[in-house]
Formats: sequence, structure tokens, C-alpha cells
Amino acid sequence: MPETERIVVFLNGFAVYTAAGSTVGAALLNARDACRVSIAGEARTALCGMGICFECRATVDGVPHRRTCQLAARDGMRVETGA
Repeated sequence: MPETERIVVFLNGFAVYTAAGSTVGAALLNARDACRVSIAGEARTALCGMGICFECRATVDGVPHRRTCQLAARDGMRVETGA
């Protein structure tokens, strides 16, 4: 079986390596990082994985409120969470 190509996504300034072809949400989950903090102060992350719940929102390459579970990760992408 060939080795999977890895890319780097910068999560809150830290390099996170993930498999090419994965979503930004998957990279966040693999890094065990929350996507945002709720109004009540609770850490939130991807729940539905199909873009319905909006729990996985983060700022990606300067664009706020991107649904990371629906966004393909690209090498060098910058993701900022509210967590």
C-alpha cells in the first residue's frame, strides 16, 4: 500500500499535518482542537460532518465562519479558531 501524501495546515499558528484529500474539520479533530467556543464557554467541534449543524465553523485564510467539515484542506492553509 502506498504511503499517503501529507500536507501541512497552520492551526492557530501551529503546523498540523494531515492526509492530502482530507477536510479541514478532520485535521482539527486529529489535532484534538476545538473549532470555536460557544456563548456559554463550551468548546465546540464538528458534530454532523455534513455542513448542517455549523458547529465546525472557523476562520480559514481570513474568511470567517467557514464550515470546516465541508472544506478540503490545502497545503499551507491558515485556520484560526475561537477556541
